[in-house]
Amino acid sequence: MPAAPALSPKQFLKRTDALAASYTASESREYTRWLATHHYENFHVVSFLLPRRLHQDFYNVYAFCRWADDLGDEIGDPAESLKLLAWWREELYGMFEGRAQHPVFVALEDTAQRYNLPRQLFDDLIYAFEQDQTITRYEDWGGVFGYCRCSANPVGRLVLRLCGYVDEERDRMSDATCTALQLANFWQDVAVDLEKDRVYLPLHLFRKHGYTLEELKAGRFTPAFRNVMVDAVEVARQMFVKGLPLAKTVNRRLGFDLSLFSRGGMRVLERIEEQDYNVLARRPTISKPERVRLMLAAAWGML
Repeated sequence: MPAAPALSPKQFLKRTDALAASYTASESREYTRWLATHHYENFHVVSFLLPRRLHQDFYNVYAFCRWADDLGDEIGDPAESLKLLAWWREELYGMFEGRAQHPVFVALEDTAQRYNLPRQLFDDLIYAFEQDQTITRYEDWGGVFGYCRCSANPVGRLVLRLCGYVDEERDRMSDATCTALQLANFWQDVAVDLEKDRVYLPLHLFRKHGYTLEELKAGRFTPAFRNVMVDAVEVARQMFVKGLPLAKTVNRRLGFDLSLFSRGGMRVLERIEEQDYNVLARRPTISKPERVRLMLAAAWGML
């Protein structure tokens, strides 16, 4: 077996030899780099503007998130996902106690030590994926924001710390941006999440506008559902506005990326509006030409 197997988390779990093997720091970094650059969604973990010295650290943090995400969403059995996420937490704790074994944690250990990354941020992410196995409905915005606090906000805080920023004000704006991005993704994927029996739209909006879960499950787009989405989109937009100043408080390279992410998220909200909020019939997406325009707008904005 190769020392650093090119396997997705789900594939990796099926290989007892891979799980039992020992990995050097070099082999582990090779694995996290491979995992980060071979994502099935072609997600770009590092921007071309990110300093090269940070690339490996971003790969290492991303690999942790990718594994936690796949353990939560790719297993197909909530009970088994909970067992695997508990195991992943044990591996995390082991890393912070100096006994990393899994290649992701062997690679991540150096990053966590050099940047003094809090264990709680990683723990919160695991908790969010555990929550997805047991909670599929949210009563109000407090519940939705509570989920985002663990599922999205830790990622922004980790990015800030990797780039040398540790202060409450930037954390606050980062939290707003990450929550907004999470909400934009939720509203974009209402139909996709429904296939997993997950509804992130707060139920109080359904009651407010006279819409029901039964209608949602049936895929019924009505004036009431449109009103639910109008409210949801506005809340997400307000969160983006709260986080926008962050890009001006960091170096231009990071600021460009932050601005690009925010512009992309806000463009998703605009696409939802352009299709009259009917996210049940068609998933709103951003075309490649639009992405280029967003990059140019972000670059101009940073100038």
